[in-house]
Amino acid sequence: MNKSHSDVWNNCLRIIKDIIPAVSFKTWFEPIVPLKLEKNILTIQVPSPFFYEYLEEQYIDILRKTLRREIGNEAKLEYNVIMENSAVANGKPYTVKYPSRNKTELDNKPVQVPFEVTQSSIKNPFIIPGIKKVHFDPRLNPDYSFNNFIEGECNRLARSAGIAIGNNPGKTAFNPLMIYGDSGLGKTHLAQAIGIMVKEKHPDKIVLYVNANKFQTQFVESIRNNNKNDFVHFYQMIDVLILDDVQEFSGKEKTQDTFFHIFNHLHQSGKQLILTCDRPPVDLQGMEQRLLSRFKWGLLADLQKPDYETRLAILKQKAYSDGIELSDEIFEYLADNITNNIRELEAVLISLYAQSTLNRKEITLELARQMIEKLVSNSRKEITIDYIQKVVCDFYKIPVDLMQGKTRKREIVQARQVSMFFSKNMTKASLASIGAHIGGKDHATVLHACKTVNNLIETDKLFRNQITEIEKKLKV
Repeated sequence: MNKSHSDVWNNCLRIIKDIIPAVSFKTWFEPIVPLKLEKNILTIQVPSPFFYEYLEEQYIDILRKTLRREIGNEAKLEYNVIMENSAVANGKPYTVKYPSRNKTELDNKPVQVPFEVTQSSIKNPFIIPGIKKVHFDPRLNPDYSFNNFIEGECNRLARSAGIAIGNNPGKTAFNPLMIYGDSGLGKTHLAQAIGIMVKEKHPDKIVLYVNANKFQTQFVESIRNNNKNDFVHFYQMIDVLILDDVQEFSGKEKTQDTFFHIFNHLHQSGKQLILTCDRPPVDLQGMEQRLLSRFKWGLLADLQKPDYETRLAILKQKAYSDGIELSDEIFEYLADNITNNIRELEAVLISLYAQSTLNRKEITLELARQMIEKLVSNSRKEITIDYIQKVVCDFYKIPVDLMQGKTRKREIVQARQVSMFFSKNMTKASLASIGAHIGGKDHATVLHACKTVNNLIETDKLFRNQITEIEKKLKV
């Protein structure tokens, strides 16, 4: 009794399903439709040229073995590609037929397959043939792992959320995770650390890190080459997409529209999105509201400038990993004088190491001072919430930890309010972040504090003089 094309294909599927992971079977084999079986040639329908290329790259061996088992050694395979939303010819959607790359033996040899109509083959925009899980380059820097990401008050929320995602990508409430903050605070490091953890815990997951500027360039190229659908399809196959510097999309309406559809597809499919930005969504200009609203679906986690203890820990960890020996005095001097960002800390440390090894100079306090003057601009004038608290507490002669506590003593409450007032006026921190740093208060408390201080400035001359004096100390 001759087997029908459906019988042959279903028998093949039963074997394939037992061999490959369930998620791969669902993605790459369930969409295939068997069309006909003629003269040992099985014709199957696939949804795109990309789909065809991926099957040829990844599963040609298993296809060859199962088909030979069902049809015999003369088994041949032909693909019938029907593009979704494809162009039309004579009023009807066209189809494209592809023979297997070696029709007689079903060998996986990389030869060109001509098209019967003008249609570019789908290509990975990173110039990698097919989405090959084993060899697919996630573009992650192995140095950016959680092992060398120092935890502090400035990043604890974002780091904790990142670890939760690393353990269970796409299954937490943190989807998307948007990490925002000024340059040099570790956004890229943290985002890539999540990707690295996902690959360690879930090696079958397809993880990709891409800068928004690179995404934009690829998108423009896809339009120029008339393969936008392939570009979108590629990104829709990613399990964990890490998009860095999303603010680069501002003003680019077509790119935003395309990313909007990619975002929706990934989110609805339970895939994980991780975004970084140099500012919170509310401050993004030139961005579509529908996209901004989706950025807020998950968790917005800001990275603050590291406090003194965190800066010191970062310096010591970096020095240890690079084999640099410094005295505690130098470590403390660097941590006390470099407050802008982590990148400046590392730059000064590398320069000290270079002076020591290349110029054979001893790393002294004076050398550290010289490096800071050359590499760090206005580092002492950098005003942070921690610095404001210190100056205010010194002025009122109270310990910082007392102001951070729950006491409601009048002088402590006033110092707390003054710190909030200057933090709002002299830093870029959000009200919620200011409150969290100063006594664990909410944004409403910060607003009330600023209003109270402004009222006192207008009505109390002595208090107004105190504010003026504190402001001078902050700007020294």
